[in-house]
Amino acid sequence: MGLAALVIYGVGDMLGAGIYGLVGKAAKQLGNMVWLAFVVSMIAAIFTGLSYASLGSRYPKAAGAAYIVGRAFNRRALAYVVGLTVLASGLTSLAAASRVAAGYFGNFAPGAPPLLVSIGFVVALALVTFRGMRESTWLNVVCTTIEVGGLVFIVMVGARYLGGGIDYLDATSVANPTGVLGAGIVLPAAVLTFYAFVGFEDMLNVTEEVKDVRRTFPIGLIAAVLITTLVYILISVVAISVVPHAELAASEKPLVEVAKRAAPWLPSSVFTGIAIFAVMNTALLNFIMGSRLVYGMAAQGLLPAWLGKIHPTRQTPHVAVFALTAVVLALVFAGDISSLARATSVLILVVFVIVNASLIVLQRRAGEAKGALEVPWIIPAIGILVCLALISGAQREELQIAGTLVLGAIVTYFVVRPRGSAVEMAGKD
Repeated sequence: MGLAALVIYGVGDMLGAGIYGLVGKAAKQLGNMVWLAFVVSMIAAIFTGLSYASLGSRYPKAAGAAYIVGRAFNRRALAYVVGLTVLASGLTSLAAASRVAAGYFGNFAPGAPPLLVSIGFVVALALVTFRGMRESTWLNVVCTTIEVGGLVFIVMVGARYLGGGIDYLDATSVANPTGVLGAGIVLPAAVLTFYAFVGFEDMLNVTEEVKDVRRTFPIGLIAAVLITTLVYILISVVAISVVPHAELAASEKPLVEVAKRAAPWLPSSVFTGIAIFAVMNTALLNFIMGSRLVYGMAAQGLLPAWLGKIHPTRQTPHVAVFALTAVVLALVFAGDISSLARATSVLILVVFVIVNASLIVLQRRAGEAKGALEVPWIIPAIGILVCLALISGAQREELQIAGTLVLGAIVTYFVVRPRGSAVEMAGKD
């Protein structure tokens, strides 16, 4: 990948279910100031993004966060649990995407039970992932093209509504009738919208495929985060300009409501289909990442060997695919869109805290390689504090979901007891 390809990869990874499904949920918290939630999320993402950019230019390794943590702390168990936590965040993200898809599908079939639609969505994607990488890649290309087109369409048809007497500094909302801003209102909304930024950390896993990685990776990562932030803020401002915040908050298909109001000539089913393809893209990428990660860990002895079996005809890790399907379906039953999205955010924020701490440790260790981008220790330190602040804004349900998954990762480590040579440790390049 060159710089342009890397930026497109990062932006494509972040766009999707987050913005299509969470604008209304965030408007429920912050009303016309829904854009503030994305700004706060961006601040958390940018500090940690600078840490990731520095680490990527130091250690261009496909093992990602698990390699960095293992190198910094030389603790096999910690690196292992971090790797499984990243996997868990992908599974909760997939479950959240299935709930978003069910909300949009209601426009086609108002009487369809959302839970059954979510289950069908997950099973269908599992079958595509099982079918093969070629089919998955083609579907990814189609979904990416459609989802970006949908966002461009919303901006184009909604641009004339900007201004229009809307007070974009009014935080009065369904959840905040007084309109008074405070940490108790802003942080839960930011934890929710942080889900929309989940994906930029995946860029660390493709550093081995990047040209002139020590220079290109930092620029590409930061550019991807900033571009995505601008898109999210613009979409949220347009949405709140077209549809009153209370109506947006009550909708299970918020951008369809925007399209209906701004482009009444467009059949609502058309944009509903666009939104479902966008959500499908997020879920598909998570399914591919998760199944391949489980397969790879099983092949290294980090998970039970049976999870690494390859189908004799399709040549896909079919056992891993269907094992993950069972976990995702359990998560679908465990929470709604908001709780699953926040659980995804909590899981990845925990990883960010540990990765930021890893950079501080590595910066202070003599003999460690320097990267093309070196940031002062205060950057990862602020990243830790911001991530912890966002975690403190999480609510009980998502903390329970995230905590259960992390506990499962810890138990798995002690059950499998991977041998030391199976985990890439510090200094073993």
